[in-house]
Amino acid sequence: MRTIAVALALLLSASCALANEAQIRKVLEAKLGKVRIEGIAPAPVAGLWEVRFRDAQGVHVIYTDATATHVIDGRIIDTRTSRDLTDERLRKLNAIKFEQLPLQLAVKVQRGNGKRVLAMFSDPYCPACRQFEKSLQQVDNVTVYVFMYPVIRPENADHSRAVWCSPDRAKAWLELAAAAVPKVPEVKTDCDDPIDKVLQLGRSLGVNSTPTLILANGERLSGGLSAPDLRSLLDQASP
Repeated sequence: MRTIAVALALLLSASCALANEAQIRKVLEAKLGKVRIEGIAPAPVAGLWEVRFRDAQGVHVIYTDATATHVIDGRIIDTRTSRDLTDERLRKLNAIKFEQLPLQLAVKVQRGNGKRVLAMFSDPYCPACRQFEKSLQQVDNVTVYVFMYPVIRPENADHSRAVWCSPDRAKAWLELAAAAVPKVPEVKTDCDDPIDKVLQLGRSLGVNSTPTLILANGERLSGGLSAPDLRSLLDQASP
């Protein structure tokens, strides 16, 4: 009898969960319009459900109760550890395979032994990108693949092209993007540069802000990081 009771309890729990998911999908798909819900799962907080949907910018997460009476569009922070649980989840949901990135289109900047790797989409005139370059200068033993993504000031796209046409691309990039005063390379911009291909790549990956970082494990982050946080993530992502 005890075995039967446990089995019935599990069946009832599963049926309830399916009913909740069906209710959530029915209500929210009507509210979200043309957006299709990709998945529904229990959230890190008891009583909340995670709802995943995708648009041109990638996968997004919102939260709701079991009957979709209320929706929470925001982040869940663990106050005990200060971890942003929503951000961690989105990094995994929006992950891409690092090895499939066309690294031949990127400027390679190596510090130390270059063992740890990072790819980033960056505009040399993006204030957040320039600030992040200061953090990068404090991190050793890293190889950074810079996809030059001139979307903040597209009228200066030729400055990125000049970096590519320079004899030392890494040096030219740092002088343009990391120096206190941007130094535009004094070279002709008639070489076969990848800027248009990178712009197309970024759009296809839903890169809508700079800097966008891609770690070795494929996790993606939008916005810069402090040097200590970056070191920690690089170590965690290293194979």
